[in-house]
Amino acid sequence: MSRPVVAIVGRPNVGKSTLFNALAGEKISIVEDTPGVTRDRIYADVTWLDKSFTLVDTGGIEPDSGDIILSRMREQAQIAIDTADVIIFMTDVRQGLVDSDSKVADMLRRCGKPVVLVVNKVDSVAKFQMDVYEFYNLGIGEPIAISSANRLGLGDMLDIVTGMFPSNAADEEEDTTPRIAIVGKPNVGKSSLVNKLLGEERVIVSEIAGTTRDAVDTRVKYQGREYIFIDTAGLRRKGKVKEDIERFSVIRTVSAVERASIVIVMIDAEEGVTEQDAKIAGIAHERGKGIIIAVNKWDAIEKDDKTIYRHTERIRQILSFMPYAKILFISAKTGQRLAKLYEAVDQVIENQTLRVQTGVLNEILTEAVAMQQPPSDKGKRLKIFYMTQVGVKPPTFVLFVNDKELMHFSYVRYLENRIRDAFGFEGTSLKFIVRERGEKN
Repeated sequence: MSRPVVAIVGRPNVGKSTLFNALAGEKISIVEDTPGVTRDRIYADVTWLDKSFTLVDTGGIEPDSGDIILSRMREQAQIAIDTADVIIFMTDVRQGLVDSDSKVADMLRRCGKPVVLVVNKVDSVAKFQMDVYEFYNLGIGEPIAISSANRLGLGDMLDIVTGMFPSNAADEEEDTTPRIAIVGKPNVGKSSLVNKLLGEERVIVSEIAGTTRDAVDTRVKYQGREYIFIDTAGLRRKGKVKEDIERFSVIRTVSAVERASIVIVMIDAEEGVTEQDAKIAGIAHERGKGIIIAVNKWDAIEKDDKTIYRHTERIRQILSFMPYAKILFISAKTGQRLAKLYEAVDQVIENQTLRVQTGVLNEILTEAVAMQQPPSDKGKRLKIFYMTQVGVKPPTFVLFVNDKELMHFSYVRYLENRIRDAFGFEGTSLKFIVRERGEKN
């Protein structure tokens, strides 16, 4: 089941980013050396009590501004509103109720989504209570007093937000049809690929980058098996003007990736793999999805006997954080190797759900430890007692050790490579959890 999406919207400078950082906490710090994955983030995974959701920060909305940057921010905030399951509408008690707040409220009322009205910068409820009451005039529900900076009232707000999440989990879980998200930069051929797989012009295809405005689900049947392909709008590179980057298309991609079990990352063969492709792939890698890299427009490339080798080497270099990804060279225009794409999807699905018996795993572990001793520190050596698989999608393993502080990430990578040598697991990441023996949960 995918996480609900919660978007924070409101005028500029009311404290949206402060609230985002307060709720996201450590999630927005740099936790992995993946280009663009954890820097400049506008989304984060948040858990409140027993409920998890994806939180989205947006640019400020100035409804009547003709300024090109504010106009673009308004456009992008609308995308966030369209994508979200619940919207946090933030206002500022110190500035009071202004005309722009009323216009944003009208915009939100038309969207038909659940809206939680919060009044920020209420450092003292006793002092600002009467000012908070003023926001009832928006006619969009009861105002919730909070202070993002001082983390006051956030628990009450989150109780209300999570209480509005859609209750369609059972329906989603019943449909076991594989969901494949197609992601990539604008104009790389995502919609063309869906159309070719479908055999009809279901998704609008245009040479104008960013024609696909929303994620579109398309059910396809191939050789008796059904698949759901999720087409997404492309992600753009950062431009010279920071706000002029359509960065909120990230929201759609994150949402689509969240709903998918496999992600096809499309790369333009004529342009070659870029750092922006790494950012897009990083979203899927972070979430432990099955990944296929489809190098499109292969028919347009002049080739010699080393062309595939050169492209593969470059992709492995730029996307070094996901060496497990499967690479295919295709043409959405001519249909070249699209049958191989289905084969790759089926193979990745199988690898994502592969379970390895504990006895077999520990035979591999014993052999790996004999070949390369575990690390030690100050005379104390790491001991690995045993390993067991506890989950799939992605395959997840728990290692029980004497002291988890001694388990260096490079040794985990070494053990991962030994497991891949034995079982392949092509196209899917592997997750490792290190526990000390006797440690609960």
